[in-house]
This record gives sequence, structure tokens and C-alpha cells, in this order.
Amino acid sequence: MVGRPRFLFLRAAELLVVALVGAGLALGGAALLGQLGEHTSTTVEQVTSSAAPAKPTTQTSTTTLTPEAIYRQDGPGVVQITATSVTQSAPDPFNFFPSTPQTSKSLGSGFVLDRAGHIITNFHVIQGAQKVQVSFSGQDQLPATVVGKDRSTDLAVLKIDAHARALTPLPLGDSDGVRVGDSVYAIGNPFGLTRTLTTGVVSAVQRQIFAPNGVPIDSAIQTDASINHGNSGGPLIDAAGRVIGVTSQIQTGGDQNQGNVGIGFAIPVNTVRDIAGQIIANGKAQHAFLGVSAAAVTPQLKKLFNLPTATGLLVREVTKGSGAAKAGIKGGSTSVVVQGESYMVGGDIITAVDGRPVKTYDQLFAVVQQKHPGDTVKIELYHDNSKRTVTAKLGTRAGP
Repeated sequence: MVGRPRFLFLRAAELLVVALVGAGLALGGAALLGQLGEHTSTTVEQVTSSAAPAKPTTQTSTTTLTPEAIYRQDGPGVVQITATSVTQSAPDPFNFFPSTPQTSKSLGSGFVLDRAGHIITNFHVIQGAQKVQVSFSGQDQLPATVVGKDRSTDLAVLKIDAHARALTPLPLGDSDGVRVGDSVYAIGNPFGLTRTLTTGVVSAVQRQIFAPNGVPIDSAIQTDASINHGNSGGPLIDAAGRVIGVTSQIQTGGDQNQGNVGIGFAIPVNTVRDIAGQIIANGKAQHAFLGVSAAAVTPQLKKLFNLPTATGLLVREVTKGSGAAKAGIKGGSTSVVVQGESYMVGGDIITAVDGRPVKTYDQLFAVVQQKHPGDTVKIELYHDNSKRTVTAKLGTRAGP
């Protein structure tokens, strides 16, 4: 994106975000607690791969579970992941003895996606690993194969050979329906302590975090549920027991405090569903790119700035050279603060893409991600208060 400021997002200079909260956890402490062993359980049965992840259950369900019921229902589907890496140090010309390979292990979390044995976790949990193992409880571990990984969303899909009846897939929710103040629960393996439940609320939505390759991940969910090293890749669960995100990053208080300070981030489950579906089908994920950042029109914005519509997306920025820019879509020109939130006004207002109304950025993102790079989309918008339709050719989201 070009231009500043990035409103609704956290400035890097103000925040020290510790990404990769699961990848760097050494196994020493966990081993002392007797939580991790090297035993490998016997494969029971090869399960035929299932279709793409299921559609979300309705977010309007009135079913509310107690924390104990959520743990009992979803806990069996949460796994601990051990990633083993072997590195060879550079040869020392003054040392006549060959260098010794160095083996390191790191811990993370994950959860069962389906009865075919697919496991969701973070890319950074298994990054660079030569061996990945999954543990459901105790010290027994199953070898896992990496089906595919996606740096740009910090997601990976693993697969284990296990009997379908032995697996507990977690139900997926709808991150579009998440609201600030919603009760949430994180189940994971902080510091190697298996299947730990922490509770909290959704502190903010529509946050932007960054993947290991520096590509922004939009619409992240912020929570004060305690998330620590080893939680990465585990589920963030709503009050009905549905996964609404994958815990990925924490914010710390500085170099001297690397633990949880009440600010953690989860990748929204709608992104997870799309990326996991692509990986399972094709072994990789491609990312169509429109080239806009935007915020939802609110009643206050409509009233204060006499906007021509009460719903839609106020375009904040347009990436230079993108399909949106070539289609003539215009970003905001004036920064304002309304009820404590920053906005850019004066730009176009997108109301629909390919005939589908869009009221949230997640909805726009979902429509674009269903396309492929090179596809075209028809975008209905207000440009200088005049309604029009433009055609934009989608590019590929770039990243290092």
C-alpha cells in the first residue's frame, strides 16, 4: 500500500510485535516437565482425503457453552506440534575436525481440520523443519507430512495417518461475525504445557499483522486471552465452540518482557478456510490482489460527510500499479477521526463486487480470494458521488 497514515492499524514504531510465538520455543523446559517424548505411535489407517474445509456454521447461533464444555468438546482436537531442524555450521578453516550438525526443536500448536487427518498450524511453527511430529496427549507422537504452506498468511496444512474415529475435527465459525467484546477461548500448548485453556474477549477487529515474509495479513482478531510461546497455530474459539481464528502473534512490553501482556492476534478463520482449501486441493495457495485498503461505512460517517450510501467500503488507499489503480479507483485524501477511529475520506466507496454487496473488508477480501490472478472483477462504486461500474484485472499479491 502507498500513502500514510495507516488508520485502524498499529504503527510499527509504537508496537513491538513478537511474531512467530510458537516457532522459537526450545524443548528443554517441556522435557523437564515430562510433556514431550520421542515415542512414535503406530499408524492405524490411511484416510482418504476429504473435500475442502466445511462452510462456516451460523454466527447467529444462540448456543453458549461454558469454558469447561468448550474444553471438553474442542480440547481433543487440539494438538502439539514438534518441529525438528538440523543445521550445519560453516566450516572453520582453522579447525581440522569436521563441524557437527546442530539439531534444534521447537514447539507449536495446531488443530484437526477434518477426519482425513489434515491439521492446521502456522507456517512459522514448521518453517525450516526436516521432521514434524504431532502429539494429541501424553508423550506419543505421530509423524506428520507437510501438505503445503503459505508464507503470506503464515499458515500451513499437515497430514497424519490416523483412523477417522480417532480424530476430532473442530467446527469452523465465521470471522465476519466477530465483534469486540465477544468471549473467546484459546486452547494450545504454551511453553510445552499441553492443552491449556485461556479465556478473554475480542479486544479489537480489523487489525493488520505481518506474515514472516513481510506481507500484511488483514482483518486479524485482537484478543486479551493469554497467548504465549507455544500457542502459535492453535485455535481461537468463540462461545459456541467454533474456531474463529488461528493464534499467531503476541505483542510484548519490550525486550525484557517476552511474555503475554494481554495483546495477542489471530488470523481470521475465513482466511484460514480459503488458504487451507487451496493447499489441500493444489498443495499451495495463490493470492489474487485488487490493490485497495478500505474501511466500512458507518452511520456516523454517512451523516458527518454526507456520503451517498449508508453501506459499503470507503477506499483508504490504492496500491500504485495495481488493478484497482488501473481501473481508476481513487483513495481517500483527508484523514479524520470519528469516535476515536481514524479514517481517510474523499475517496471512492465500493458497494459491490461481481454483483455481491460488500459491507466489510472481510467480504471484499473473500470475494477477491475466490478469484485467480489474471481474473477480472466488476466493481460497483460511488466516484465523486456518482454511481458507476468499473472493471479491474486482479494481480498477484507480491511478497519477499
